[in-house]
Amino acid sequence: MESLNALLQGMGLMHLGAGQAIMLLVSLLLLWLAIAKKFEPLLLLPIGFGGLLSNIPEAGMALTALESLLAHHDAGQLAVIAAKLNCAPDVHAIKEALALALPSVQSQMENLAVDMGYTPGVLALFYKVAIGSGVAPLVIFMGVGAMTDFGPLLANPRTLLLGAAAQFGIFATVLGALTLNYFGLISFTLPQAAAIGIIGGADGPTAIYLSGKLAPELLGAIAVAAYSYMALVPLIQPPIMKALTTETERKIRMVQLRTVSKREKILFPVVLLLLVALLLPDAAPLLGMFCFGNLMRESGVVERLSDTVQNGLINIVTIFLGPSVGAKLVADKFLQPQTLGILLLGVIAFGIGTAAGVLMAKLLNLCSKNKINPLIGSAGVSAVPM
Repeated sequence: MESLNALLQGMGLMHLGAGQAIMLLVSLLLLWLAIAKKFEPLLLLPIGFGGLLSNIPEAGMALTALESLLAHHDAGQLAVIAAKLNCAPDVHAIKEALALALPSVQSQMENLAVDMGYTPGVLALFYKVAIGSGVAPLVIFMGVGAMTDFGPLLANPRTLLLGAAAQFGIFATVLGALTLNYFGLISFTLPQAAAIGIIGGADGPTAIYLSGKLAPELLGAIAVAAYSYMALVPLIQPPIMKALTTETERKIRMVQLRTVSKREKILFPVVLLLLVALLLPDAAPLLGMFCFGNLMRESGVVERLSDTVQNGLINIVTIFLGPSVGAKLVADKFLQPQTLGILLLGVIAFGIGTAAGVLMAKLLNLCSKNKINPLIGSAGVSAVPM
């Protein structure tokens, strides 16, 4: 009888909580959207599967060594950690102290948990290597750069303003998050608001990269919101575009003003990197990888490397990036009021970015003979998935 009881207690079903059950359903929904509806399948499928693995009871695949220690509820071990953090020896107090601790102190506590015999789960390791280090989004940005043709932009530099206008979605989202916090509706810190704001740029790798740096606790919700709304761009943008343009404007035919030389295409990523990185060094990692990938494409002398970055390398990184994001879809981190706020702010950001791009195109047409079709203003919301 004792053996049967031990067997039952070892089953995951006996430890399945309501939050985990909900997150398993959310993960299955992501898989359904990826497979049945073809919504950003390259990332929603691995994210969804990572979410399934993260919420299997007692498996601990998304837990760090320290989180595994806290989940074990050993009074003696909790007392040791609490003494180091100068807090009460209970899980809630320790988590609060860790949230306020410096990264160096958090690292010390993680090492202490390892010394006590705990090991991080495989998804936690994926997250640490792929996102915690920032490597995966940077490599993906290199691949995006290798896929990008700046010819139309160089031929018609005015279109750069369309992309700039669409970034109003980012600022609107940041202000929206801070407004929710000001009125006490949903609590967001300034770094969290900034991370959420990146959803407005509709740029998956950037959203993941900055979330990992500024608000890793919100990474799962931000990534799911960003990629879900990117998949819904064909539904979100058309009503806004139609409402802000006339039929005559939508029929404007554009022609390429001139042919862009190979020299211009080669010089552009180099000059872009130097100008922006010298002014904003913090942008150097993402922009540097993007420009490096674009230079490989345009130089024409490393076609084998360019092809590898565009295909094999970016696919391999995506395989690890998706489950790493899924590691943040654990119930106690995702099922928070903040998640609802992130989803709401995300769709507002997409709408404002689209509207701003279209309106900027209409403004440019007022002072130019060569008309721009306002519909391309919506392309300022880049919707870069991979």
